[in-house]
Amino acid sequence: MKRRTFLQVSAVTTASSVFFGLGCSPLKEKLTKEAKTFKLKNTKETTSVCAFCSVGCGLIVATDKTTKRAVNVEGDPDHPINRGGLCAKGASSFQLTENPDRPSELLYRAPFSDKWEVKSWDFCKKRMARLIKDSRDKTFQEKNDKGQTVNRTMGITSLGSAALDNEECWAMQSFMRSLGLVYIEHQARI
Repeated sequence: MKRRTFLQVSAVTTASSVFFGLGCSPLKEKLTKEAKTFKLKNTKETTSVCAFCSVGCGLIVATDKTTKRAVNVEGDPDHPINRGGLCAKGASSFQLTENPDRPSELLYRAPFSDKWEVKSWDFCKKRMARLIKDSRDKTFQEKNDKGQTVNRTMGITSLGSAALDNEECWAMQSFMRSLGLVYIEHQARI
């Protein structure tokens, strides 16, 4: 191939690439049709934080506007920590909400029983509240050995996780302190 022929072929290739790349392609109709059925078309995007470890990578969660169900999770490119990238656990975080194997009922096993029973939210909330109140009342200390007012309970502890964002951690910690808890911890790697 002569030099002049090479330059002509290169110029034609470059021009056609630019021309077709600007949307003048015969595939434009087909691509437009496919874009109309794109799964993120009727979704609302919200930002969140990955719940798997203490790094705190940013996520963009796409939620279908009609069904209110998550349809996609991806890394947030504007997030200063992960800049859009996700590890294998973060990329699979979609399965936390949309997993057919995830339990959908509240199960309760009575003390010394070997069988699980399906219970309502009301039963579970009342049971947890009763157990917390009983434990707090049993272990509450109004004054320490020196006679100082401490208003604390040593029989309950709280362990947070990465599934909570800063605001939720603050609210939970405030609630736990109002109960008189001293042992409040946050471990993001659970």
